[in-house]
Amino acid sequence: MESKIVIEDLNLYYGDFQALKGISMEIPKNRITAFIGPSGCGKSTCLKTLNRMNDLVENCKITGTVKIDGEDIYDPRTDVTLLRKRAGMVFQKPNPFPMSLYDNIAYGPRIHGIKSKQALDEIVEKSLRSAALWDEVKDRLKKSALGLSGGQQQRLCIARALAVEPDILLMDEPTSALDPVSTLKIEDLMDDLREKYTVIIVTHNMQQAARIADRTAFFLLGQIVEYTDTLTMFNNPKDERTERYITGRFG
Repeated sequence: MESKIVIEDLNLYYGDFQALKGISMEIPKNRITAFIGPSGCGKSTCLKTLNRMNDLVENCKITGTVKIDGEDIYDPRTDVTLLRKRAGMVFQKPNPFPMSLYDNIAYGPRIHGIKSKQALDEIVEKSLRSAALWDEVKDRLKKSALGLSGGQQQRLCIARALAVEPDILLMDEPTSALDPVSTLKIEDLMDDLREKYTVIIVTHNMQQAARIADRTAFFLLGQIVEYTDTLTMFNNPKDERTERYITGRFG
């Protein structure tokens, strides 16, 4: 299995507090990797190191290396704007911009210099199709994105991330604010997306990780306790703490 992301001895501090401790892992290309663990264990923090979202936090210090396709993304010469184009982010709560559906999707491509209406039309349709939303919204592209349901808004945010042609999709609990039907649609969608993208998802929902992830990492107190293929983790965990967490005895 080819590695897309290689993390080596990653430590992250917020001021004096160490949020990540010696994280090392290889994340495979074109697979879904899930980060699980109790609240505050470092999984979202680790996810945000992969497109340098933590740069925006005051007093945040990082040591170690994160390489995407062999390039160290913390090298001072890294273009962070291009990095975030390559590693798109979808957040817990759907956050569409207060503008039309069309403009939500076209926003990123326009920033990156695409001006032609024909090209933008194609990107909007392709992105909405990729996010399994086109058939539901194709007749209301000029209407406000805020009029969509929560599940549709989240798929719109996924389409918006796909519009700039990333190769990695980072998803921070993308279904925790959604109802079961919308959750299932997003899980089906992720299943399709892994053919073209490397998907990393933070989830509180163990069943979700078991259903959709190829590999799963269990985080506890800023460390990775166990990282293996998902079936092994759920059927035969090596560490007692993993077993206690996935059987619901703590967390």
